[in-house]
Amino acid sequence: MNGNNAVESELNDLTIDELKEKLQTSEKGLSSEEASNRLSQYGPNSLNEHKQNPVLKFLKSFWGPIPWMIEIAAILSAVIHHWEDFWIISALLVLNAIVGFWQEHKADNAIELLKKKLALKSRVIRDGKWAELPAGQLVPGDVIRLRLGDVVPADVKLTKGDYLQLDESSLTGESLPVEKKASEMAYSGSVVKQGEMNGIVTATGMNTFFGKTAKLVQEAKTTSHFQRAVIKIGNYLIVFAFVLVSLIFIVSLFRGESMLHFIQFALVLMVAAIPAAMPAVLSVTMAVGASALARKEAIVSKLASIEEMAGMDILCSDKTGTITKNELTLADVVPFDNFEVNDVLTLATLASNEEDRDPIDTAIIDRTKAEEANKKRLNDIEVVDFKPFDPVIKHTEAKVKEGTSEYQVAKGAPQAILSLISNPGKVKEQVDNQVEAFAEKGYRALGVARTDEKGTWQYAGMIPLYDPPRDDSAETIKTAQEMGVEVKMVTGDHTAIAKETADLVGLKRNIKNTDAIMQPSERMALKEIEEANGFAQVFPEHKYHIVEILQHNDHIVGMTGDGVNDAPALKKADVGIAVAGATDAAKSAASIVLTKPGLSVIIDAIKESRKIFQRMNNYSIYRIAETIRVLLFITLSIIAFNFYPVTALMIVLLALLNDAPIMTIAVDNVRYSRTPDKWNMRTTLGIATFLGVVGVFFTFALFFVGKEMLHLSDAVLQPFIYLKLSVAGQLTVFMARTRGHFWSVKPSKALMIAFISTQIVATLITVNGFLMPAMGWKLAALIWGWALLELVVTDALKVRMLKVLDHSNVHFRNYKHWGRHSVRG
Repeated sequence: MNGNNAVESELNDLTIDELKEKLQTSEKGLSSEEASNRLSQYGPNSLNEHKQNPVLKFLKSFWGPIPWMIEIAAILSAVIHHWEDFWIISALLVLNAIVGFWQEHKADNAIELLKKKLALKSRVIRDGKWAELPAGQLVPGDVIRLRLGDVVPADVKLTKGDYLQLDESSLTGESLPVEKKASEMAYSGSVVKQGEMNGIVTATGMNTFFGKTAKLVQEAKTTSHFQRAVIKIGNYLIVFAFVLVSLIFIVSLFRGESMLHFIQFALVLMVAAIPAAMPAVLSVTMAVGASALARKEAIVSKLASIEEMAGMDILCSDKTGTITKNELTLADVVPFDNFEVNDVLTLATLASNEEDRDPIDTAIIDRTKAEEANKKRLNDIEVVDFKPFDPVIKHTEAKVKEGTSEYQVAKGAPQAILSLISNPGKVKEQVDNQVEAFAEKGYRALGVARTDEKGTWQYAGMIPLYDPPRDDSAETIKTAQEMGVEVKMVTGDHTAIAKETADLVGLKRNIKNTDAIMQPSERMALKEIEEANGFAQVFPEHKYHIVEILQHNDHIVGMTGDGVNDAPALKKADVGIAVAGATDAAKSAASIVLTKPGLSVIIDAIKESRKIFQRMNNYSIYRIAETIRVLLFITLSIIAFNFYPVTALMIVLLALLNDAPIMTIAVDNVRYSRTPDKWNMRTTLGIATFLGVVGVFFTFALFFVGKEMLHLSDAVLQPFIYLKLSVAGQLTVFMARTRGHFWSVKPSKALMIAFISTQIVATLITVNGFLMPAMGWKLAALIWGWALLELVVTDALKVRMLKVLDHSNVHFRNYKHWGRHSVRG
């Protein structure tokens, strides 16, 4: 490694000519054949990720609080010579580890595929032609182009161009941009803030100076608000179980029972209470959702953002390329003074760079070259020097040579071009009037200027650009509004353009400028922002301010963007969305990256995120209800009747057999909510507790039938109760997964197969007496009939209970709403 660093340092210290000779390259780059040879020699331009050994990863499944408790239960079974319990508990522990390992492995693979789709691209010369290639294919000696918004993909010696302003904060911690010129180094991972230059790659992958590249995919296991809520549920269940176990301990102590037997039973009871499947259910559900979104061309770089999107109630959408097509068309050019239309077009083309494929430049170049006379004139003009667009001065500039004369040309924002004119008074009114006239038609204006023989700037004319709305924008915005998401258009364009676009896509014309956002108090700014349908003439700091104020007032905010200057707002938003064609810097800051233009992909993402939320909410209701039902029944049986209704082995079987099917909730059929999803602990805990308590009553009723009416022995009564808990427990899933009756939403095939297969296993075990006394088919049929009756009755009660809870929640929310405003008042 030290040797590689020494070689790299030596290359960085060479002059440009020495470097070309050393790497056997030129300004025309490498051939494809040579690049392929070097890729074999140097390896791909990527970091060597540390991947954990699968065997060690699998063994970790046996390490942690939940496995420890099961392992201690197995050891205690051996100590008291319950060898059947020992072998079965051990086998089930291994089975649980295999299932968890396999599901996590599938989730990791899904995330890896998403990472590959987010790979950086780079503009590179191969075989003498510019091409766009994955950054992973870069090799030392490649000639690449760096421009505004790019993440530098490798260590590069800058060779051609005026300058670059690089943000190296992710590498050095220095927040101010650093200016770089020809013969200086641009290091992998820094972000281009201004300028455009070519350079020669000196080091790639692990051999780069900093030893790392910018990571577009951030840590997938970020804990979101919803995940924290689910973890709280897990803690609640453990505390609940601990209280019940403590009661059993006191009773056992009072009755003088064997402490060793109690400890084994108590440990197993805790195992049944702990939501062991929760981490696997979370990761699998997230990975399945991310894969579904990837198929719809939305790449998720932060899995937690899917859950945040479920609760998103405001979407601040960029106009260009998201609401509009970003297919710029030129309207009628307006020349000034003695200039002609073709003069304005030719000058604008000279101030454009065809190789960068910028939409504005492409539209102008195509229109200019459509005229044969213009093409001929352009062939006679040489561009000596070109300065790319700078967001600070808001224009491009070029120095050109035509015959024996040299002059400069510029194109950019009309006011920026006006600032070049030494005596702007003459044309200022004309420029302002023309901008207004274009804006009223929904046109964006560009100013064009050139210098005369004395070097004095002259305003040559203005070019109107029209970006029509996407065909699906109006319908998509309407759908979003129907789903409870308010869409606010955010654009840097003129207010009149924004109003015209708003009209076309079904938004109201209440478009405000930056004065409305930058109010002296946050309360005033919030009122303006909440009332507005969009914002015009905004800068990146305004976008950040909009997000910040809305978040401070309990809104969950989505923000779209594409430029390097959008990165702070994308990072700040609950859901940062980099739109199609976004810069690498914007992608790195966003949590979702769109590869398809338009808003419709975002609507798909909202629907998918709400489905995921529903699945997780359903899982939470099921898990709480099942824990209350089983643990409360067992505890009351022991205290009231001095009878252990199930053995420790049966509890382990119950926990693991019932946890296996719940994995399939990740692909279950659900209906997404028509309003933003918010975590409602009152309803979730209320309905789960209700289902659990009703289940306890039905179990005690069957217990009475078995003991008092059928006169079953204690040995048969235990498998009798075990099968009832198993079947009725799995049927609880079908009640927990719908707000209406259990048949209102068809369950997925995977869930049905899992339910049927596990309950067939449970039934065969009890009927044939495997690991427990046999009870026969008649009792099994009675249990199935009883469980199905319980499903129908409890489900009907559940629907009524939900209406009561929803009604009380409305009053509760209104009370909180009134109270909050009365305090503020």
